Amino acid sequence: MTTTEQQEDYVDFYELLQIDRAAEPEGIQRVYRVLAARYHPDNKETGDIERFLRIKDAYHVLSDPSRRKEYDAAFEAKKQAPIPIFLTKEFTEGIDGESNRRMGVLCLLYTKRRQSPITPSMSVLDLENAMFQPREHLVFTIWYLKAKRFIQSDDRSSLLITADGIDYLEASLPKQDTIHKLLKAAENGTSRSSGSKHFTTGWAEDRG
Repeated sequence: MTTTEQQEDYVDFYELLQIDRAAEPEGIQRVYRVLAARYHPDNKETGDIERFLRIKDAYHVLSDPSRRKEYDAAFEAKKQAPIPIFLTKEFTEGIDGESNRRMGVLCLLYTKRRQSPITPSMSVLDLENAMFQPREHLVFTIWYLKAKRFIQSDDRSSLLITADGIDYLEASLPKQDTIHKLLKAAENGTSRSSGSKHFTTGWAEDRG
């Protein structure tokens, strides 16, 4: 697999499994067993071969200390790049762009809280990097979300979503196709994938 293909097919294994990056091996194994059983192709109710293979790859990498260390190093470089969907005009132009940025912040904090319930916050710098927005352009967005009590600051001035923010986000999904795609990408671990190809089993095998 070429470097370009790896970039296009990148899957965030932690995001995919909805676990914290500091998750212990026992926790990773426990989550894997549940998800593997849920999406195994023999499961007539919820079987999904593509998702099952992604989950299997995630487990093989994250359960191996040396592979996990290598993967984590690659992720640190990857997370400095913006999430591709935030580079589209839906998030950069006019009043609609501002409205979508608010939903984007909520999506990022929603995903963070689901993935890392013990450390559910993101710094403003994290949001800047993920959304490719200068801090100055996020000031109004953050003020509005705080005023509506959809987000709040923790004792380190990082941001986290509130229960009201979760309710608002989930209620807004039916009319927010772009945001729904962003959350779906996070659920599949592909929010940072820059291409349209679907990840199958290449990463773990090629890195082995």
